[in-house]
Amino acid sequence: MSERRSIGPLSVGPIGLGCMSLSHAYGHPPAHDHAVRLLNRALDLGYDLLDTAALYGFGVNEELIGEAVGHRRREFTLASKCGMQGVDGKRVIDGRPETLRRTLEDSLRRLRTDVIDLYYLHRWDKQVPIEESVGALAEMVRAGKVRAIGLSEVSADTLRRAHAIHPIAAVQNEYSPWSRNVELGVLEATRALGTALVAFSPLARGFLAGAIRSADQLVEGDIRRSMPRFQGPNLAANLALLARFETLAAEAGCAPAQLSLAWVLARGPHVVAIPGTTSQVHLDENFGAGRVAIDTDLIAAIDSLFTPEAVAGPRYPAATQAEIDTEDFAPSGGN
Repeated sequence: MSERRSIGPLSVGPIGLGCMSLSHAYGHPPAHDHAVRLLNRALDLGYDLLDTAALYGFGVNEELIGEAVGHRRREFTLASKCGMQGVDGKRVIDGRPETLRRTLEDSLRRLRTDVIDLYYLHRWDKQVPIEESVGALAEMVRAGKVRAIGLSEVSADTLRRAHAIHPIAAVQNEYSPWSRNVELGVLEATRALGTALVAFSPLARGFLAGAIRSADQLVEGDIRRSMPRFQGPNLAANLALLARFETLAAEAGCAPAQLSLAWVLARGPHVVAIPGTTSQVHLDENFGAGRVAIDTDLIAAIDSLFTPEAVAGPRYPAATQAEIDTEDFAPSGGN
């Protein structure tokens, strides 16, 4: 594994494990026993950052981590999120301080711990000033229940406003060769502020690992069914990009997933990737990406392949896009 990276006061390997798919979002989650084995296998391999959220499975994912690896709590950095959770079976964004405090207590109970190492505001609730939500997270740090705080799906401007209230240890935004919005401001802002950029979906929701060849593979309940990039002509155009990316990976002597992760990590020493998987084979493969060398010519080839204009379709449907705060490419671009 390549060099360790800093998230505020925390030190982690460059590749962590996003745990969402074990309980949430991509259709049918794996059997409980399989998920327990996978989490323990991850720690055995050397993964030392596990990322969850109150939203995932409406608490089920946090319960899973608490049960599966709570007894190994000292072996990993634990990240979770508040500000977006399930209420009466529906996803709700709520950044009011009283809601965040209540969510924290519920998460601590489910995770079977007395402190969360890295606690994110999962979404900025635009009905609540970011300063108020971050102020509540800062109180949690002072109370000793949280070690460091982060934000997710925010812009560089929002990061700077939040950082003026309390140091922001991490911003977790989507980042992969086909989702490069962070290059519009957040990549540089995090570097300048000493904030880690934690890249979620660094494999483009499995697409750059070759997992999706047809929309028919997406079962009922899979959030990718509603994402424009996985639909109709957009998917066909993106599959043509994937074929060229797979050729680059073959020439580099690594799996496409490993090349995508290596590209993300090469964007800066403050970048951490958190791919998710339900497969132990892919778990091993992703971890091995930390040993993949990627030279400037290969980086340039990937950059020129996945330009914003080349990628077909926006990241999210319009209603979801309205909920987030990240910078976006001009409508004339593919993103």
